[in-house]
Amino acid sequence: MIGKTISHYKILEKLGEGGMGVVYKAQDIKLDRIVALKFLPKHLLCDNEAKTRFEHEAKAASALDHPNIATIHEIDEVEGECFMSMAYIEGKSIKELLKEKSFSIEEILNIAIQIAEGLNVAHKKSIVHRDIKPDNLMLTNEGLVKIMDFGLAKLRGAPGLTQTGSTVGTLAYMSPEQAQGIEVDQRSDIFSFGVVLYELITGQLPFKGEHEAAIIYSILNEKPEPLARYKANIPEGLQRIVDKAMEKNREERFQHVDEMLADLRKLKKELESTKEQPSTKKSQPSIAVLPFTNLSADKEQEYFCDGMAEEIINALTHVEGLRVVARTSAFSFRGEGRDIRDIGKKLNVRTLLEGSVRKAGNRVRITAQLINVSDGYHLWSEKYDRNIGDICCPEDIFAIQDEISLAIVEKLKVKLLGEEKVALVKRYTDDLEAYNSYLKGRYFWYKRTKEGILKGLEYFHQAIEKDPTYAVAYTGIADCYNMLGFFDYLSPKEAFPKAKAAAEKALEIDGTLAEAHSSLAEVKTYYDHDWLGAEREFQRALELNPSYSTAHQWYAEYLALMGRHDESIIMGKCALELDPLSPIVATNLAGFYWLARKYDEAIERYQKILEMEPDFMAAHLWLGLTYAEKGLYNEALAEFQKGIELSGGHDSPFLGWLGRVYCWTGKKKQAEIVLESEIERSKKMYISPFGIAVIYLGLGQNEQAFEWLEKAYEEKDHWMAALKVYSMFDSVRSDPRFTSLLKKMGLEK
Repeated sequence: MIGKTISHYKILEKLGEGGMGVVYKAQDIKLDRIVALKFLPKHLLCDNEAKTRFEHEAKAASALDHPNIATIHEIDEVEGECFMSMAYIEGKSIKELLKEKSFSIEEILNIAIQIAEGLNVAHKKSIVHRDIKPDNLMLTNEGLVKIMDFGLAKLRGAPGLTQTGSTVGTLAYMSPEQAQGIEVDQRSDIFSFGVVLYELITGQLPFKGEHEAAIIYSILNEKPEPLARYKANIPEGLQRIVDKAMEKNREERFQHVDEMLADLRKLKKELESTKEQPSTKKSQPSIAVLPFTNLSADKEQEYFCDGMAEEIINALTHVEGLRVVARTSAFSFRGEGRDIRDIGKKLNVRTLLEGSVRKAGNRVRITAQLINVSDGYHLWSEKYDRNIGDICCPEDIFAIQDEISLAIVEKLKVKLLGEEKVALVKRYTDDLEAYNSYLKGRYFWYKRTKEGILKGLEYFHQAIEKDPTYAVAYTGIADCYNMLGFFDYLSPKEAFPKAKAAAEKALEIDGTLAEAHSSLAEVKTYYDHDWLGAEREFQRALELNPSYSTAHQWYAEYLALMGRHDESIIMGKCALELDPLSPIVATNLAGFYWLARKYDEAIERYQKILEMEPDFMAAHLWLGLTYAEKGLYNEALAEFQKGIELSGGHDSPFLGWLGRVYCWTGKKKQAEIVLESEIERSKKMYISPFGIAVIYLGLGQNEQAFEWLEKAYEEKDHWMAALKVYSMFDSVRSDPRFTSLLKKMGLEK
């Protein structure tokens, strides 16, 4: 077809192809202009219905004269070729752009308003598009939106073009009535427009499934995740617009697109107004709770101070509309005496809560003050003097936490609904000794060392002994065993079943614990390989507590392991926003770029982490892996050696990768030394078979590599969850043994 002249059009190049046509770039010889020619596919030329629909597209679109609708010049049939001539658009489809970038709220509103303006013109002429999707929305180089392809449009009164019960359109963007084959009107376009808007904001489709029936079920029954799950600082008005556009009952949607257009314009004006007047801008209320200072003579009371702050953090995360910085980042400023405004800027919050605890004998004095970051002024402060000598009456301590939390909420003027108030004052035990043991457990668990985790486990068990119904203490046990298994301090078969039992016990007592759902999801991911079950648990955790940074972080890991890299990066960014100074959260996010094979971006992020935390072991090790992928082997070896030195030489999978880098640099002798050492160690303690397999792969000894991978599978080594995405296995992906492993793990059908 290229170079051929049809009528007065010379075909220059092919632009694209879809179910209803093939599009070419052509030169209009008569008028000396570049156009786009859309040809009906030859196999459909004998299909009267297809030809009729093709003609309807031309008639429908040619009747529309608007800057946001692609112009139709003419329709013709020459030498058996049926085609239409359209304006040639220099730009890209929204679908293409979504693969390349994420859009700002300002860009999204500009695009959405233009789509709405174009649809409004069509609907007023009784034309329903019926296939609104990113592929059919072009953005010119000047930023002008063009609605394309009215091939499925149906003029009111035109003869029916589909059989009863059939569906027309692209499934993921269909309205519920369209998916069911019910007659549609302009409200169907509004639903599809809502789906496009959701995808523009989040980079994700709101309705998903592994097959058509699953997608249809999702459209008909499931509510999409909130926008804030994927993107920060979502205006409340934008969530409301998207929700109303995607109402499943069309009677509850926008009835006409001009209603939606009015709301979009109003929101844009409001955002522009607040941007122009920064002094009156109302950003999302946000707070960081700093660790309370221990003023007691007994320095061992530090666990109680941390527990007081942590309980207040946990309470505030249940408040709608309040962003609460995670414990890890907030506690990084312990004892530094830094300027409040500097801390607020680093944590990106408007308010800070700081306090102190002084305990003497049976008396305790707790002070708390809420500080406005912008000027350093106190918004609220209070002192609490209590007698806590009576172990049987812990209500005073709990009451103090509730008083502080409720006072902060009131002062921040955040809407506090009845349900939120119940959640805010929820207590998990009435036993003060159990509570104190739990606080000590968390204090040691957060140290993240083997000794700290084991000490934390001891205290969590003490809490359970005092109160067998103490649900959050069971989550502490689950978290300890998850970490002991993840860091290979215990074998997977010893650690993860205990983590699972503890998480399930916590949920048996209280099914609303986001932490327990997240802990259970980790076991389902790394041990059970129950991929669907894991995702359900992560989603439930985030539904219960959208501010839980750890759930965002672990869910992002899961998405990366599934090869859903764009989703993983978005979720990882959400985790980092909630916990901005956490080196492990930042390292994981860099790792998601590594898994997506965006190595330069990963390297840049690892380097920034190490500027802040020069001795952060994980960042050195993963940076070494990334350097190796780039062929920078000397740099890779330096990072590995530093990371392994910081780990005390325990991290066996990374020792395996060190051996692999030795292979890449031609230092096979060193690789063999590492290999022999790991095999010897595996006779005395649990050493990851996965890491040993990696060295064998580097040495080109695939037979032995697969033997150790099989051992890793049998041992339920948690590193096997990454089998699908790790680039080091690219050389053996076509090997039937590798395919067999993926199938056994449920990572490939």
